[in-house]
Amino acid sequence: MAAPSQPHQATYDAIVIGAGIQGSFAAYHLAQHHRDTLLLEQFILPHSRGSSHGQSRITRSAYPRVPYARMMPDSFRLWQRLEAEAGTSLYRRTGLVVLGPVGNRELEACQRSLGAGEVLNATALAQRFPGLRLHAGEVAVWDGTGGVLFADRALRAVQDVFRRHGGTLRDGEKVLRIEPGAMLTVTTTAGVYRAPRLIITAGAWTGTLVAPLGLCLPLQPLRIDVCYWREKEPGSPSAGRASPCFMALGLSRAPHGVYGLPALEYPGLVKVCYHHGSPADPEERDRVPPGVPHPDVALLTSFISSYLPRLEPQPAVVETCLYTNTPDEDFILDRHPKFSNIIIGAGFSGHGFKLAPVVGKLLCELSLGEEPSHSTAPFAITRFPGVLRAAL
Repeated sequence: MAAPSQPHQATYDAIVIGAGIQGSFAAYHLAQHHRDTLLLEQFILPHSRGSSHGQSRITRSAYPRVPYARMMPDSFRLWQRLEAEAGTSLYRRTGLVVLGPVGNRELEACQRSLGAGEVLNATALAQRFPGLRLHAGEVAVWDGTGGVLFADRALRAVQDVFRRHGGTLRDGEKVLRIEPGAMLTVTTTAGVYRAPRLIITAGAWTGTLVAPLGLCLPLQPLRIDVCYWREKEPGSPSAGRASPCFMALGLSRAPHGVYGLPALEYPGLVKVCYHHGSPADPEERDRVPPGVPHPDVALLTSFISSYLPRLEPQPAVVETCLYTNTPDEDFILDRHPKFSNIIIGAGFSGHGFKLAPVVGKLLCELSLGEEPSHSTAPFAITRFPGVLRAAL
């Protein structure tokens, strides 16, 4: 829709910049708290420029890091609430297996996060899921809560419920300027908006937005290859039994981990990806990096030949996505160190989608001055030295 000749001017209780899954849930929770909320998105919706598009994401209870493991029960509950509000299914339970070497610390931490997680050796895994193969010295931990979130459907659902509760969503409006103050001013390509509180959840564009506010956040956008691999015999994993999701931790041939989801998006194509990528400019995400066009495909081909013998060892489809990583791959969920009414949610490092209902709740609570329902200490901006600069 063409922008009107006269810029929009309006005042709200809260403004959220970035209508990906994190910002949309933050806006959703603010609207549930009866706050008149504006949700801004620079691109026309739906779009595939960020980190929230695509049809599927893994969800799970197994987590090697305790703060996330503690959030997951709340996250499952909030996803179920959104399903009820939207009247649509957003999750398919498939179970998940975590693969790794015996004695691996992350694998053992995942098992602890499940309480009494079932451990499968190579023989037991092959009997239950013939499409997965383990090798000597490796085991699998079973997470029966694991499954697939329908990502595009979930994003539409949370935005629809947000609007149903009186929220305003304006897409195709790029933020040009943020002016701090007791009443903040946000200037976009189509309007000027004011509010006493602001949440920034702009994904790979967050660093650019907060730099003029005197923050230099250590955020690294990565271009991720999202690969789909053809089943040699479609529907073959086992008669009448769906394949699980999986994660591989601590394997020498895949130091950053590999994950996979069953054939749901494309018939007969299993999604298997490397949990890492190449540094990228979000404005030029599809520019092919110099050298090998898809450097992680060779690693995945080797992994599939060794661990997933029922898949063809070359990808049938390669798409792209963005991660925005922090150095420690933990989130940033915090107030601006100088402007306490500006809240920042960033650095979800490729594992934030499943936790978005809780992340949005925490960002909402921080913006309203409420006690966070989970500790945000692990996600403080100040864990990174030297982030505060003089504002431009």
